[in-house]
Amino acid sequence: MKKFSLAVMVAVMLASCGGSGSQEPQETKEENTKETGNEAAVALQKQAAAYFQSLPEAAPFGSAMTQLGKKLYYETALSANGEMSCNSCHMLDKYGVDNEATSPGHEGKRGDRNSPSTYNAYFHIAQFWDGRAADLKAQAAGPVLNPIEMGLPDSNAAVKNIKGIEDYVALFNEAFPGAQDPINYDNITEAIGEFEKTLSTPSRFDDYLAGDLAALSDAEQKGLETFINTGCITCHMGGGLGGTMYQKFGLVQGPYWEYTGSEHQDEGRFAVTGNESEKYFFKVPSLRNIAKTAPYFHDGSVADLGKAIDIMAKTQLGKELSQEEITSIQTFLEALTGDLPEHALLASN
Repeated sequence: MKKFSLAVMVAVMLASCGGSGSQEPQETKEENTKETGNEAAVALQKQAAAYFQSLPEAAPFGSAMTQLGKKLYYETALSANGEMSCNSCHMLDKYGVDNEATSPGHEGKRGDRNSPSTYNAYFHIAQFWDGRAADLKAQAAGPVLNPIEMGLPDSNAAVKNIKGIEDYVALFNEAFPGAQDPINYDNITEAIGEFEKTLSTPSRFDDYLAGDLAALSDAEQKGLETFINTGCITCHMGGGLGGTMYQKFGLVQGPYWEYTGSEHQDEGRFAVTGNESEKYFFKVPSLRNIAKTAPYFHDGSVADLGKAIDIMAKTQLGKELSQEEITSIQTFLEALTGDLPEHALLASN
């Protein structure tokens, strides 16, 4: 029998296996690629879960207090012209905003600041852009008596108007049992605040944070990754992706109005605290439903979400993003649009 050299035998064996030892079957390559991709997706989800949380549980709707609060939220008798309500500027069928740069008041005059959404506001650090209201009850007390907004001269006028509506007698008695005179301004604002605590809009992002990787598309996950890596999480974190801190607008590059084109140079928290170190500081807005709540910033000076992302990167992080990065982040932000709670809408009970 003819003898074969060891090298020839190895070559024959390799050939019978389909090629050289450095090659692997196509199916194996695809499986390895898929496994690597899955590992990266799982790692991203875990990273996101560390920076963000699902929406804190909202208060249940249905109690006498929350039903009263809903009625008051839509009540036009709390305005000087009898035509405005909380819902005029914070429309619950439009994600809690009116999509105006600044909102017209009872005489058509406009204030200097954009009306933020009342959805998901129940866990914010404070209320209003400058944080001057500690909670939702305190916030509800402001616009009714603001001369530009709803325009009632004082709290007594608000109480008188509500007492003049027969339906409210039984509703206040039920919501505040045992109270000698339940229809008072403190109870009016408390009821509105309690209703607002029921206003949450969970989205697919909450499912994703809970472990459902398929809740976000590949493009949305890529946008999330870009959002994190760009440094947006410095301020936009937690359950609301914002709403938990104050930050200077123009932190790295400013002044902010040179980027936004703002006509009014708002000094933010400084007007409340008198602290020089808080000039141009504002509450960091939540990014929940951000694709539905244009225009953006405290004065509604920018209508386009992509432009707002670009300005944020420049002023807050000192970064120049590519159009691809801006589009990617915007794709992720659009996944934060949640479901409106049916109980909040006017036709619902």
